Amino acid sequence: MGRGNSQRKATTAKRKRIKPDSFDFTILFVVLTLMLFGVVMIFSASYYTTMTSAKYDYDMFYFLKRQSIWVVLGTVAMVFCMNIPYNFWRRFASLAYWLSNFFLILLPFIGIEAGGQKRWLGIGMLQFQPSEFTKLALVLYLSHYIIDHRQELANLKGFLKALMVLALPVGLIAISNFSSALLIMLMGLTMLFIGSPRIWYFVVAAAGMIPAAILAIVVFPYRLSRIKVWLDPWSDPTNKGFQTIQGLYAVASGGIFGLGLGQSRQKTFVPESHNDIIFAIICEELGIIGAALVIILFAVLIWRGVKVAMNAKDTYGTLMATGIISVIAFQAIINIGVVTNTIPNTGQPLPFISYGGTSLLFLTILIGLLLNISRYQKE
Repeated sequence: MGRGNSQRKATTAKRKRIKPDSFDFTILFVVLTLMLFGVVMIFSASYYTTMTSAKYDYDMFYFLKRQSIWVVLGTVAMVFCMNIPYNFWRRFASLAYWLSNFFLILLPFIGIEAGGQKRWLGIGMLQFQPSEFTKLALVLYLSHYIIDHRQELANLKGFLKALMVLALPVGLIAISNFSSALLIMLMGLTMLFIGSPRIWYFVVAAAGMIPAAILAIVVFPYRLSRIKVWLDPWSDPTNKGFQTIQGLYAVASGGIFGLGLGQSRQKTFVPESHNDIIFAIICEELGIIGAALVIILFAVLIWRGVKVAMNAKDTYGTLMATGIISVIAFQAIINIGVVTNTIPNTGQPLPFISYGGTSLLFLTILIGLLLNISRYQKE
């Protein structure tokens, strides 16, 4: 009897030693698969444009080479973060939050203009989107804030203070990038929903969003025109509705099995086909089956992320995992919704697949944090 107890204690001790060294392999596998698939699709969507344009030195591998470099850097960052205890980053949460707000304040004054909007900051040779950094900063800081003010969140005044913490970066981002502001707001509200002891306060938050959205449309009338084009893309087929129409043509022409990898016809018409609209090229070349497999991969990633959040060893890990997986979920939903014209046209890359170094790097850092949280799960 004594020997049996000793063996059970030894087994339990062994499990406790091994547990922190394990991680959610499914999340790692899915993310690596999406990134490698993205590299292939970026090449397939862009090679014709780059090989026929002096802008890219007639280099058909132009975007392939650049995205491959970012995939390597992102993988290194992910592996690094998954091996650092996630609670270590909590001490930098306030610094990251205020630094991100500082970058966002600078953006209208010294930002690099692209597509009529200033969404990039340049520091020497480095260029990045502050909104991408804000996703990471807000995941860290809002998790920290909710834990430190848990009792205050039980009353309306405390909940409104938490909303102001979220509203500051969201408002600054909305000046130049309404879609990213919407995404970050949804992420923050999801974290508050999980962390707040008074769920009905979200009725107040939702009611406040309606006049805020109306104000944003009134101040920036071009957003109203996007809604009109969304309802009827063919009302402006050569301008605002052009991308939507060409994307729908691509989705429709793919059929069940697609035209074949590299055989897309619409990539010569769709602007930036390797970027935000790449899901349309996936539908055209790989058909409904290929598109469904991509959606299934995202569904598996979200499911595993939710499981990590539910089984995290502490509230900070639960809130961080919630923020991380909600960013990926909402971003994927928004991108696919835009391509299929389910929601108004707005610029959000498809996570891990669309071309873009800044987006990929910060997403892989977030995944690294999520993998580290998965290493410290409750029994």
